Amino acid sequence: MEGREEGGDGGRGLEGADFDSILTKLGTGKWNILFVVAMGYWYSLLPYHTVAGAFISPHVDHTCIPPAHAHTPALDIPPTLLNTPTSTPKPAEPDVDPSCTYLAQNETTGQVDERTCTEWHFENQTFLSTVTSEFQLVCQWRYLRATYQSMYMFGMLVGAGFNGFLADKYGRWTMIAISTCSYAVIALGSAWLPSIPTLLVARFLLGSMHPTSLQTGYILVLEVTEPKMRSRVGLFQFFTWSCGTMLFSAWAYLIREWRYLQTAISLPCFLFLPFLWLLGESPRWMAVVGQHQRALKELKKAARWNKVTLPSDEKLLAIMQQIQQHAVSAREQSAAGTGKKSWAQAVLDRAIILFRTPKLRLISIVMCIEYFVGAMTFFGLTLGASAMGVDPFLYGAIVAVAEFPSTTIFIPVVAYFGLRKSLIVDFFICAASLLAQPLIPEGLKWLSILLLMIGKMFSSAAFNVIFLYSLELIPTELRTQGMGAGMMASRAGAIVAPFIMSALDAKYPWGISVVFGIAALLAGLAVLPLWETQNTRLPDTVADLEGYTTTYTTSANTSNTKSKLNVSNFGKKNWRAETLGKTKHKESSLVLSRFTSGVEGSLNTNHSPVWIRKASLNHSPSP
Repeated sequence: MEGREEGGDGGRGLEGADFDSILTKLGTGKWNILFVVAMGYWYSLLPYHTVAGAFISPHVDHTCIPPAHAHTPALDIPPTLLNTPTSTPKPAEPDVDPSCTYLAQNETTGQVDERTCTEWHFENQTFLSTVTSEFQLVCQWRYLRATYQSMYMFGMLVGAGFNGFLADKYGRWTMIAISTCSYAVIALGSAWLPSIPTLLVARFLLGSMHPTSLQTGYILVLEVTEPKMRSRVGLFQFFTWSCGTMLFSAWAYLIREWRYLQTAISLPCFLFLPFLWLLGESPRWMAVVGQHQRALKELKKAARWNKVTLPSDEKLLAIMQQIQQHAVSAREQSAAGTGKKSWAQAVLDRAIILFRTPKLRLISIVMCIEYFVGAMTFFGLTLGASAMGVDPFLYGAIVAVAEFPSTTIFIPVVAYFGLRKSLIVDFFICAASLLAQPLIPEGLKWLSILLLMIGKMFSSAAFNVIFLYSLELIPTELRTQGMGAGMMASRAGAIVAPFIMSALDAKYPWGISVVFGIAALLAGLAVLPLWETQNTRLPDTVADLEGYTTTYTTSANTSNTKSKLNVSNFGKKNWRAETLGKTKHKESSLVLSRFTSGVEGSLNTNHSPVWIRKASLNHSPSP
């Protein structure tokens, strides 16, 4: 692996380095792969419960079971007995379920009244038992069927709100351990709850644990991954999600009783728990918060597992101290001049921290748009079996197949073109296919479904890229909080999607594709003000983000090589620093040229990280 060195020279090459240089030195080995495999397995289990409504609380055909004294539809009832006006026939109401009422003679007046049905017979050829049929969630109670699905999303919305703060404060591993253990227990227990209220509460609690395990686990994996593998590893994590979606269709096809199905998909969650004993905390997070000895212990474990040699403990600790000092300095500068604050003001400041600085504000607004639209199209098309009028098991399998390219074929595409371009193109193609779908004649239903699946494939690809892109944009000290805000936006999109489909399906079914298509088009346009992050180091602090980022192109194993360091402040002026020379001792001089004015200066590459050296610039970048 690139970045590995044998022998005793492992101390060279990290002078002036940041944490990504340490990860590059570690390379990719057993230590990193363990994180990828463990969290990948967990991600494969989450679709079972996320989209459980498709198979556990689906729409089930039903007919009213009237009491013995009720009139049957075949009975010819004289109009004079009907308790309705006979001069004008009552218009048909397409949105009213005819199985919700029955006719019965009023013993007092002798007229026939329309009465509300209280018992139903459910079709059991597709499903033997469901939440819908067991708790009779039809007619006046049909909203509870949608609530079963939406309560999970509401839980995710709430969980995403506090997850970011807790994971930044108490650590990635701690929150993953709490959430996965709770998730496994709640998931299994919900299979045997006796009433719909308790089941809905369990769904809410289950959903609140979802972002804590998924989002924090995703961050943990990428924080222990070397930069050149980050895009591939990030997208691979969602490959396991697609596998879980397909497996859930298979589980549901084999097990048609919802309690046994819920049990079957919950038991594998307990197989993840032994991984917690092997996984460690993110050394990057520990470096930022000042737990340097713990971070050093984890890095030495990683070097031992990956069979590489790291620099001396003193050099590693020096790098981590610089990272922590810069984070503390950034927080002190942010708090300077504000004076003593009340508890309420402190909470408010914490809530709006993602909108404090120009670039962080831009990232937060755009990423919330991306997460909202990505989730709305992703889940809207995933749960669209009933709207499409197709077999739910077949539709689930097709949807899963459509997701596979977004986690396999798209990996080299993203690696080649970068995250920003890939995200824009994904949303544009998704928009084009969805906007073209209503134009297809009714006789070409296969082509209509094909366009929807193309939209689904590219919406899945976009949703996957959003996770990785936002992670690389947001600095380490606010990463989980920033992604938590994005997850809240995505849950809002997932909650809105069913209502859009329900509102338009009856009269304007073509409107579903149009709304999703326009939203995808706007999401693609929203990305344009952002910048590319691929092959750049992750920002550790807000000050780091508001300064400039660096791009390295080096060859560690060549004695005579040319390397380039691109420095951009993403403001109104562009900066560029080029280095030419020998890399035998990995020391070089940087020549800074300012394109807009031609002003030149010099910068010596001392032993400080790049973000520390920015103070030595003769001409500071514009904010």
